[in-house]
Parts: sequence; structure tokens; C-alpha cells
Amino acid sequence: MAFFAEEEFLSLHPIVMLYEKDMLKIAPSIFGHVDVKLSHAFYLEGQGRLRGDINVLLLGDPSTAKSQFLKFVEKTAPVAVYTSGKGSSAAGLTASVIRDNSSREFYLEGGAMVLADGGVVCIDEFDKMRAEDRIAVHETMEQQTISIAKAGIGSP
Repeated sequence: MAFFAEEEFLSLHPIVMLYEKDMLKIAPSIFGHVDVKLSHAFYLEGQGRLRGDINVLLLGDPSTAKSQFLKFVEKTAPVAVYTSGKGSSAAGLTASVIRDNSSREFYLEGGAMVLADGGVVCIDEFDKMRAEDRIAVHETMEQQTISIAKAGIGSP
């Protein structure tokens, strides 16, 4: 873990002030939550260029505006997909194999994480997802890949 010298830390002050200006514009109807707003400002400004992918987990009591933040990010990010964990499956988040009824051929249909490639995926109510579905999300976040099982798929 690297620690900043005082001079280095003070040199970052103008950069932090830029983010603080943008932070005031994020979800102005929600009072407080400075740390959450600042994390959204970092993402929306930097688009992950410096570090790569940024994963943010909002955890808190009910009625603390977590869903409102996610919906705000979905509306303001250039590429974003919002999904609720209650109705999300692993296939709906990653990809699924679909058979076309007319041609009887198989094709891949991208899920929320594929559609939001290079952007933001907002998964609300992650705790209400099935454990099997959460595993697919973890793989995508960690390895930047989506595994698709094709067992049992052959020619008609």
C-alpha cells in the first residue's frame, strides 16, 4: 500500500476540487451521501481510464436512496443498463443461447452486462438474486469474461 507524502497529497487538491464541483450536480435531490456522490463523480468523469473497471457496492438501510442513485447513474452515464436483482438471472445478465423458431438455428443473445460493455451496469437488489446467478456476475467483474455453457446444443 502506497502512502502519499504531504506535498503529493496537497498537489492533488485542484483535481479533487474539480470532482467536488461535479459532485454537487449528482443527484441534487438527495441530501448528503457525499462519499457516494464523489464515487459517481470519479466514474462519470474518468470513465475508468486510469484504473480500468471500477466496481461500487452501495450497502445501507432501506430507504437510504440506493435505488435513486443507481437510476441517476443510468440516466447520466453514456452507456448504462439498469436491472433489478429480483428478476435477473445469470443468462439475463451475461448471455444466453436462443433457438430461432423459424430457422431452428441457435444464436447468442447478450444480457445486461454485454449490452453495457464499456459502460455501467446497475444491479439493484443484488441480495435478492439466487446464489447461482451471483456467481456469473462475480466472474464477469473479476475476469472480464463471460462463460457460456453450450452443452447439449447440436444441429437440429
